[in-house]
Amino acid sequence: MSVLTLEPAQWLPALFGGALIGAAVALVALTHGRVTGISGMLGGLLPGADGAQRRWQLPFLLGLVGAPLLWVLLSGPVAMRLDASAGVLLLAGLLVGYGTRLGNGCTSGHGVCGTARLSRRSLAATGLFMGAGMAVVALARHGFGA
Repeated sequence: MSVLTLEPAQWLPALFGGALIGAAVALVALTHGRVTGISGMLGGLLPGADGAQRRWQLPFLLGLVGAPLLWVLLSGPVAMRLDASAGVLLLAGLLVGYGTRLGNGCTSGHGVCGTARLSRRSLAATGLFMGAGMAVVALARHGFGA
């Protein structure tokens, strides 16, 4: 199905969500001079991290968790389907965490903030993780997972 044939009710929430992400990233950059990378924020909550950063990072992270919960409360449950076992999901999470450490940032830091700043490192990182993601999907659908 083409994006052009979708009804506004199908794409409007994604557009609104993207605008909210952009506004949040811009607000953090303007008020704190920081890149909005979720892995960095989580690291900032660990013991020994800067307490001043914690004052804005914790509410931001709580909003990331709270917003979907609020959506479910206001609009009802969302249908979800997982096609992977708990073991595969655990392995995927560990690999994402490892890649985040290896790449000095996560998809939000590199993909949203870094590419907007035209950071060469972020452009390279985003290209690599998007390419790797596409390769894994192609292999899963047409290769070893078929």
